[in-house]
Amino acid sequence: MSAGTGAPLAGGVHGPGHLRALTSVVLDTLESAARARGGPLPAGGPDEVARRTTALAAPVLPEEGIGTEAALADLVRAVAEGAADPADPACVAHLHCPPLAVAAAAELAGAALNPSMDSWDQAPAAGVIEELTTAALARLVHPDAAAPDALITSGGTESNLVALLLARERAAPGHPRVVTGANAHHSVHRAAWMLGLPAPTVVACHDGRIDPAGLDRTLAGLGGGPVLVVATAGTTDEGRIDPLPEIARIAERYGAELHVDAAYGGPLLFSERLAPRLAGLDRAVSVTFDLHKLGWQPVAAGVLTVADTALLAPLSLRADYLNADDDTEAGLPDLLGRSVRTTRRPDALKMAVTFRALGRRGLSELVEHCVRTAEEFGRAVDARPALRRRPGAIGISTVLFRPVVADEREAEAGDAVVAEVRRTLLMDGRAVLGRAVAEDGDGRRRLWLKATLLHPAAASADLLPLLDLVTEVAERAAVAVEDGDGPSAPGGTGAPAAERLSP
Repeated sequence: MSAGTGAPLAGGVHGPGHLRALTSVVLDTLESAARARGGPLPAGGPDEVARRTTALAAPVLPEEGIGTEAALADLVRAVAEGAADPADPACVAHLHCPPLAVAAAAELAGAALNPSMDSWDQAPAAGVIEELTTAALARLVHPDAAAPDALITSGGTESNLVALLLARERAAPGHPRVVTGANAHHSVHRAAWMLGLPAPTVVACHDGRIDPAGLDRTLAGLGGGPVLVVATAGTTDEGRIDPLPEIARIAERYGAELHVDAAYGGPLLFSERLAPRLAGLDRAVSVTFDLHKLGWQPVAAGVLTVADTALLAPLSLRADYLNADDDTEAGLPDLLGRSVRTTRRPDALKMAVTFRALGRRGLSELVEHCVRTAEEFGRAVDARPALRRRPGAIGISTVLFRPVVADEREAEAGDAVVAEVRRTLLMDGRAVLGRAVAEDGDGRRRLWLKATLLHPAAASADLLPLLDLVTEVAERAAVAVEDGDGPSAPGGTGAPAAERLSP
């Protein structure tokens, strides 16, 4: 049944036919828009992108509609021509992956059926698929636990929030102290703030990783009480993995619990060769694990695993219209306690389709490809006299480097050159490189260009033009900074600002 000839529905017997015609419009528009964009990012910068997008999208709410296909073509074209396309090998700034086609296709099915994962009568089969998916991921992370479990979340931020929430409830009526590294994701600090917990105690890092001796001193000085240590397996800026076995031993010595934010590094577990990098992860009480990073899923695809399903009990909630006691007693599954959200999408579907399609071996090959490509990219940087890689090992699939011309200037001016190189490439639409402030070989913190390599098909040869672009732009950027035309000019943003870790 349709809501009217001008508003056909996606579901039901006739829905697929409606979708088939509209999907053709979307796919044709995506294809032509990618060609028109011609690179990883639209050229011209924010003002030009806003102008072009507004020309196609405004007014968003006209008095009279322009028609389904016209509206779809215009707005998809606007978003696609103005996209940062992670499928382009030159789009490497963030933990922003190109999704697999099979996962995106599964998203279409989920959107058409629109199950809401908060009660069985809205998601009968989708609830089963979520249960199977979370069980598989929980067992992957906690292989020796008696009753591991996992929740689907919107990503690392929600997973870390729920992990701290559960720790708070275990510590009630008191509050746990959160201890984390200076390398922790900002969401750890924000979660503590949102939950009314004391600001996390920060342990110094060396080479981007928690210093175990510093952690030991910190825990010894807290004087008892419940403590949650938060370690990181795959830092956002450097891809570093904290020394998890040592951290776990120290936490256990002081009776502290361990949560690991493995939003980036967790998928290393798919690979038998790379999984040893996460030794000690199974000793954590909870683990953040994302699949819209090194898992090639459309956003959102977050997971929080726990070593014991009983730890999730504080999330239980009774709402008569969703999980009445008598319905639960009659055998209807209770989904409400599986999230801090009520209405939520069937994100487990795309994960399950991907897992079934590729298997652990196929996923392992993709993960290993990204790690290997990053190592090759790092060697390519080392081979170029005009560029310098941050000393040390590659962090999972993240490579930090900077033009040598930046090193030839004073610290602030050199960092301004790095920032100008990045922004010039962004404004031109030629490359999307990230930025990170990290410790150099001499112990000083400097600004680096960041390449986060998550493309599961791009070879190192596809990435070498990035190095050509950086080399080409660096000399001009240095001149612009010296002339006061670059970001170090008054009002510019060349020098890295201190990161605000909490509101």
